[in-house]
Amino acid sequence: MKRMMAIVEREMRKFFRSPALMMVSMTLPLVQLIVLGNAFGGKIRTFTTVAYNDEQAAREDVRTGKIDGAVIIPAQYSRRVLAGDSPAIGLVVDNSDQTMSASLEAEMQSLVDALNAPVIQQKVVQQIALEIVELYPYVEYMKYLLAGSIALAMYVAVMIGGGMLYIDDKARGVHEGYLVTPITRLELVLGLNLAGTIKAVLSGICITAIGSLFAGLGVIFHPVTALLLLLLIISTSMAFNGMMFLMMVRVEDPLVPRAMFGVLNTLLFFPSGAISPVSGLPKWLRVIADVDPFTYAVHGFKAILLKDGGFTAIRFDLLFLVCFGILTLAIATPLFKRTL
Repeated sequence: MKRMMAIVEREMRKFFRSPALMMVSMTLPLVQLIVLGNAFGGKIRTFTTVAYNDEQAAREDVRTGKIDGAVIIPAQYSRRVLAGDSPAIGLVVDNSDQTMSASLEAEMQSLVDALNAPVIQQKVVQQIALEIVELYPYVEYMKYLLAGSIALAMYVAVMIGGGMLYIDDKARGVHEGYLVTPITRLELVLGLNLAGTIKAVLSGICITAIGSLFAGLGVIFHPVTALLLLLLIISTSMAFNGMMFLMMVRVEDPLVPRAMFGVLNTLLFFPSGAISPVSGLPKWLRVIADVDPFTYAVHGFKAILLKDGGFTAIRFDLLFLVCFGILTLAIATPLFKRTL
């Protein structure tokens, strides 16, 4: 135990002596949270209208992107409405921007529905009505994105503070110093992984606190919620560190983890439900999401931060993350070379 803790102490001393490394591991998730949280997810509530006398000119302006859509009102519209002729209103939209076109279509559909409603309502309702009950207050996109940013912060901490530093130590010959000591393979593996887990936990706690304040979430100040978040952060750190150590255990070239960073970030982060729901993914991408630890980390953080779901909502996420971390560590330990 003392020899393992000596490795942990050495790794943590090196980590805390590099404040720039700590800042880098937290800058990307925070920038992503602030920029993407404010750039995406906003509802389009107001539209500026411009009058056109020429239908062809309006269509051309939609095609060239000068305007987002054109409402084509047929001639003698009011007279045909009074005559019960059911005139059709045209809507030409630039559907290359799905967000804007969907907003325009929804707004125009609501206007048409209002025009079709009878002036005098029937005493007996003959249509089926849908009443929507929202369980939670309006969730801004920054709040929705916070869970993914926390998970990403821990992944970056593990990738930079764990994977890259481990490969750099091997390239500089630091790792050879361990081989002339009586430290066993298991002690080396556990020491390196425990240090990496601590780094990820610290990063996760910082981003959870700072990101929650930015997003306006006060649930982190509830003791039970804070405890559940801590359990989730520790489990996620274990899973990420085990996964990273398994991928780097046989790597010798220090350029490999740097080249893998972007690929792994895209492959693991985006299918996890951090940006958009997993249910909207194609089947082949859902297979990746089902074994991706990011998916369970993001689901757990959303269940606690946005829904206040309690332990019941995250127990399967905790179980998967802990088992994933133990399994990857068990596979990586025999692969770890105790020799040069």
